[in-house]
Amino acid sequence: MLERLSEIRCKEVINVSDGCRLGFAEDFEIDLQKGCLVALLVPGPCRFFGLFGRDSDFVIPWQAVRKIGGDIILVEVIPDKIRRPRPRKGFFK
Repeated sequence: MLERLSEIRCKEVINVSDGCRLGFAEDFEIDLQKGCLVALLVPGPCRFFGLFGRDSDFVIPWQAVRKIGGDIILVEVIPDKIRRPRPRKGFFK
């Protein structure tokens, strides 16, 4: 089954290790030299009703993707090991 990246972005990412919903795939890391996907990027959960930004993003290695279904992407990861802190923006920037 061949999928486009735009179709993958609309799917929810679920961790099969604990059944936790990580969010929706938003972006990808691509190795331009090899021409392959390296990681799937999922934005972290919102803090305090979304008023204070988001938590750390999830960077899921492509090797951790187990199955891409019609509506979801199943991954097998340890959530604490795949977090990447979001860059902080200054108040007046």
